[in-house]
Amino acid sequence: MIGTIVPRPIAWVTTVSPEGVVNAAPYSFFNCLSADPPILALGVENKPDRSFKDTAYNIRMTECFTVNIVDRANAGTMSVTAAAFGPEVDELEMAGLTAVPGEKVACPRIAEAPVAFECRRYLGIEVSSAREIILGQIVMAHVREDVIDLGTYYSNHEKLDAIGRMGGNGYAGTLDYFDLATPSAEEVLSARKVRA
Repeated sequence: MIGTIVPRPIAWVTTVSPEGVVNAAPYSFFNCLSADPPILALGVENKPDRSFKDTAYNIRMTECFTVNIVDRANAGTMSVTAAAFGPEVDELEMAGLTAVPGEKVACPRIAEAPVAFECRRYLGIEVSSAREIILGQIVMAHVREDVIDLGTYYSNHEKLDAIGRMGGNGYAGTLDYFDLATPSAEEVLSARKVRA
């Protein structure tokens, strides 16, 4: 399944432990689920012993997190934050990344990321003893100036240059972009009549 639902967007999640240690980790079980209210979802797997990973534990304890979008320029540093460090290690520091304090939540964003969404935990769904789906409500968005067209509010995909997860160690870029308009029902019916 994982290798066929591709490319999967990557949530580069930053959290803070109750002790104040910053945690960062990438998750490719991630997507937006609602625009109003703005809700996104993370699928977080527990450790092999069924205990919570730092991300899930910190979100449960603090009720907040930040989702940073990974671009191609940050692929290597994102990979560093995926290493299995202990809860006392600040992954941003290990990767040489810059933490910027949150404006609406007590959780930093990654300065080097082109987009960041500050979130409050909306709901947690225990799928099994091994996995939880965490819904977050976006309370603040940070978008690098060159990524958004202020006239149309569309994102510039070339400037965003987001990457997605494939199977195994594979990643894919998002610059192979094309537009495809959805036809009206009348256009589809008309095209069928022409073929008949």
